[in-house]
Amino acid sequence: MVRNIMKDLLFLRQKAEPAAKEDIAIAENLLDTLRFHREHCVGMAANMIGERKAIMAIADGNRLTAMLNPEVVKKSPRTYKTSEGCLSIPGEREVERHDWIEIKYRDMDWHKEKRKFTGFEAEIVQHELDHLEGKLV
Repeated sequence: MVRNIMKDLLFLRQKAEPAAKEDIAIAENLLDTLRFHREHCVGMAANMIGERKAIMAIADGNRLTAMLNPEVVKKSPRTYKTSEGCLSIPGEREVERHDWIEIKYRDMDWHKEKRKFTGFEAEIVQHELDHLEGKLV
């Protein structure tokens, strides 16, 4: 189900709680909402649809991938500055990002996964991880 985009900054500043297997329905809603906004959005976190759960979804090439309870395993020592926008907050802001990032997470079947992201996908993942920490970007 496509959900409304959360714009309440107080809500968005709250840290996400761990997701449980029962929260896969939230991940499905997140994927539906990202699919709906796909023309101008490449990633979303659950708090952007009003859920304080550690769930994010990204555009992964031509497909969408949901990740539950993502955690950083490693990140590149080298960083760079870029400018990012967000559906929940108007405008763009400058941020610092790592060249690559490796995370572990649960997939939609609740299997453990570990994956390294580079380039633009790494930037998307870091943006959504910030959301889960309550950081506004």
